[in-house]
Amino acid sequence: MSCRAVLICPGRGTYNKSELGYLARHHAGAPLLGAFDDMRRGAGQAPLTELDSASRFDPQTHVTGDNASPLIYACALLDRQALAEDIELVAVTGNSLGWYSALAAAGAVTPKGGFEIVGTMGRLMHERGAGGQIVYPCTGPDWRPDPARRAGLMRILQEIDGQDGILRLSIDLGGMLVLAGDDAGLAVFTEAVPQIDGRFPMRLPHHAAFHTDLMAPIAEAGRAALPRSLFRQPSLPMIDGRGAIWWPGGTDLAALHAYTLGAQVTQTYDFARAVRHAAREFAPDMFIIAGPGTTLGGSVAQSLITCDWRGLDGKASFQDRQEEAPLLVSMGDPAQREIAAG
Repeated sequence: MSCRAVLICPGRGTYNKSELGYLARHHAGAPLLGAFDDMRRGAGQAPLTELDSASRFDPQTHVTGDNASPLIYACALLDRQALAEDIELVAVTGNSLGWYSALAAAGAVTPKGGFEIVGTMGRLMHERGAGGQIVYPCTGPDWRPDPARRAGLMRILQEIDGQDGILRLSIDLGGMLVLAGDDAGLAVFTEAVPQIDGRFPMRLPHHAAFHTDLMAPIAEAGRAALPRSLFRQPSLPMIDGRGAIWWPGGTDLAALHAYTLGAQVTQTYDFARAVRHAAREFAPDMFIIAGPGTTLGGSVAQSLITCDWRGLDGKASFQDRQEEAPLLVSMGDPAQREIAAG
């Protein structure tokens, strides 16, 4: 019996110390990985297999955009190809960088075309990226929506932006907000909000002010370097960072090129809305998060809770549902991977 699933591709920050060796463990010898390595060598960059097989995880090497982005893309796309035959994908989405992986997973670009996009944008972000990002929770430990708390955080953001520095909403992760701006804006926000669990506000290393207008020069450079001819009609529906759906046979390729290398780079990425729209429009049996990493699971669950998906009203009900029959599977989790992988 087939399982109808929405595939979710992860973004930056998901290839960390525990993910070192992910490609070797799950995709050793994959022809596509060899092709990616050849493309990296041709560009004078370290092959992915070399990075993945390093003796130790080095943040100065593995977390920078020119290396992290292609590593994450390769893990996600090869995981998509490793799905079990009884899994019927009904749609694809992703978080931030995961949009590039989603394009390839849905057939809107070839695997090599997607690798060219992610490699180019990762290199541009590494070389020209400005500002940074901070993560801060907008729900409590029960994962239930807290509109007042969220509104208070947005008021703080609006008061800081343009007065004490630059601060914008970069990514809406459901229960977490990713804020981006210049160092001054990030510093004022850090001082203005309470510390939570000794972790938040959390500054993300080697991250620029993604999904804000500070990235406009990078978006322009990306459009100049990456032609419209890379794009083609997707074979699966894709939900983007606005919650908009790109349909097979009905996608305007010029618009897809413009969005991917325009608004997707410079405007807020509403991942929570993308998840909600995927749930409501396609009613999947399961959400599958491609590797690497497992950190996106909480954000997907929190996004589903915000729309009361299948009666989910908090962390406890989600955990109960997971024990009965998994609604959410992370391929980066060895135990859960067996559910999704062939």
